[in-house]
Amino acid sequence: MLGNRRTSSDSMRALIKQILSFGLIGFINAGVDTAVFFAALRFLTDNLIVANICAWVVAVSCSYVLNSRFTFKKPLRLKDYLFFATTQVGGLVANTTALLLTAPYVPLIVAKIIAIGFGFVVNFTLARFIVFRAPK
Repeated sequence: MLGNRRTSSDSMRALIKQILSFGLIGFINAGVDTAVFFAALRFLTDNLIVANICAWVVAVSCSYVLNSRFTFKKPLRLKDYLFFATTQVGGLVANTTALLLTAPYVPLIVAKIIAIGFGFVVNFTLARFIVFRAPK
């Protein structure tokens, strides 16, 4: 019985460590995402969706590299990157939807922060259970 508790406790600690690492990297990526988003709005387009997609491409690439290396300790591989980016489209949809729904009512920076929060929840769930799942 004690062995099961220890395994369960170790698993919980490992999960919490992954969530914290993913969150810290997400915080870094939120800065990248926001900077690229506002740069795209200033220099490339006035369309929120286009600017958000530009920001997403850069942020998802940064996220893959950092999470592969530090959160999930996996090697970088093009096949895995393309799979990761594909799964993160759900986060892009959540992020863009939240941005478009909130932007008319709050300052754009606040809408972007809210959108990043929605994207974080979806992205972590997809990364944890699909992309970087433990081997069977």
